[in-house]
Amino acid sequence: MSSLQDPIQDGLQRGWKVFGAQGATGPHSAPAPSVLTCDVAIIGSGAGAGITAELLTKAGLRVVIVEEGPLKTSTDFNQKEAEAYPSLYQESAARKTTDKAINILQGRCVGGSTTVNWTSSFRTPATTLAHWQGRFGLTDYRVDALAPYFEQAETRLNISRWLTTPNENNAVLQRGATKLGIPTETIPRNVKGCWNLGSCGLGCPTNAKQSMLITTIPAALDAGATLLVQTRAERFVFTEVNGQRHISALHCIPVNAMGEQAGSAKSAIKITAKHYVLAGGAINSPALLLRSNAPDPHGRLGTRTFLHPVVMSAAIMPAPVQGWAGAPQSIYTDHFLDLQPPEGPIGFKLEAPPLHPVIFASTVSGFGQPQADLLQQFPHTQVLLALLRDGFHAEAPGGKVSLRSDGSPVLDYPLTDFVMEGARRALLAMVEIQFAAGARKVLPVHELAEPYTTWAQAKAAIEALPMKPLLTKVVSAHVMGGCGMAGSANLGVTRPDGRHWQIDNLSVHDGSLFPTSIGANPQLSIYGIVNRLAQNLVRHLGARSVTLA
Repeated sequence: MSSLQDPIQDGLQRGWKVFGAQGATGPHSAPAPSVLTCDVAIIGSGAGAGITAELLTKAGLRVVIVEEGPLKTSTDFNQKEAEAYPSLYQESAARKTTDKAINILQGRCVGGSTTVNWTSSFRTPATTLAHWQGRFGLTDYRVDALAPYFEQAETRLNISRWLTTPNENNAVLQRGATKLGIPTETIPRNVKGCWNLGSCGLGCPTNAKQSMLITTIPAALDAGATLLVQTRAERFVFTEVNGQRHISALHCIPVNAMGEQAGSAKSAIKITAKHYVLAGGAINSPALLLRSNAPDPHGRLGTRTFLHPVVMSAAIMPAPVQGWAGAPQSIYTDHFLDLQPPEGPIGFKLEAPPLHPVIFASTVSGFGQPQADLLQQFPHTQVLLALLRDGFHAEAPGGKVSLRSDGSPVLDYPLTDFVMEGARRALLAMVEIQFAAGARKVLPVHELAEPYTTWAQAKAAIEALPMKPLLTKVVSAHVMGGCGMAGSANLGVTRPDGRHWQIDNLSVHDGSLFPTSIGANPQLSIYGIVNRLAQNLVRHLGARSVTLA
């Protein structure tokens, strides 16, 4: 909103070192120098990149941040889906797995997914950390060891439980679960002075969301960092030093607002640094290493990439829900995560997503008159989602990142019978909660489902549905793994300190580090874990010690 202060525009006027692609528009349109030298080059500007950039610049290191997406600010965020998805998301919010069975939402802008996520902030669950310790040799990933780093991140980003009354979309989850004896909790959010608008996924127009866009990236720029926008990190150049691979340069190319190459080969950018931090997000981080022919002696690169596959159920309520208004996510239940151990049948976390017309219409099943009838009831529609916790069982091994012929990444993610059995249980749980909350009709989001008017009718129908890819609508906004950490080189791509096992001057600082899915919205897990990794990296590079607080 133009009447509010725009900290990004203010910083640009103060002389921030921000360069854009050739042909870009806006105040950062000057092309970047063809050669840049720094202490640390950071690829990406999302959760891991932002935390790392603030800490490294605070320690006095010269930092260059490379972001493929554009620099957009609150002045640009007008709550219009048609503009937000193409400009702020990977592949215009239509990134899909190889078989098109899963739609993936990932940010592609300064701030990455933190600019467009729904603000839900959870520490890494103790059960997840215990599994990492036992299965992947991450012995120092304990609740007590990580707690100080989570506390620093929560203070820095104003993360606290949402105390405002939940909107009706979330209240339905709370009412229905309570009636069935299922406990619910309030979701912590990273907001400050939130206007409760509900358009978090379209970019926060009031700068209330404490994303990397308005917190750590500006702090790094104020401390002298250089930011390249609309610039794709294309490949690393390697040399051999003392028997280990060593990155001698990073080659980048300018891209336009849609991510297509802009300019000629002469417009390429070469960055030389003492150390490189890869934080482009799961899918993109493994892809850069694959394009670079990075060493992968144990075949781990790009494998075990996880999504928290999400299934949904829509309900028509007697009173208006208006799920587009109010804090997007404020109530959750882990009841169905806690019913069995992580290594058992796949568990799931229940939440309520925000509802906006374009994303709703493109997600729900059906077409023609049935979909038109559903959209007519949009103000009365409530939706629940289930995050399936993948990565803990042999039959939920995640997916694999590979490259298309043009070098762009794609994720192959098989939806196994084990995963889809969990999807069926999740649909049953959500539908029962919605009817308990007073729903008139409930529609599980499945191509062969119909609106059901009673729990008994819905239960029988869901138990008979073929749970197959493309028939069962599956989406995801959480991408993890592909450069997993482990205590030994044969189990992972990266060491427990985030450094690459075979490349001596490369660290990975994003969600691709996780050896399984988190079992919760991952942004705070990235903030807290990367906070510790970045502070250790500062010491490794011989700079002065710093903390995030």
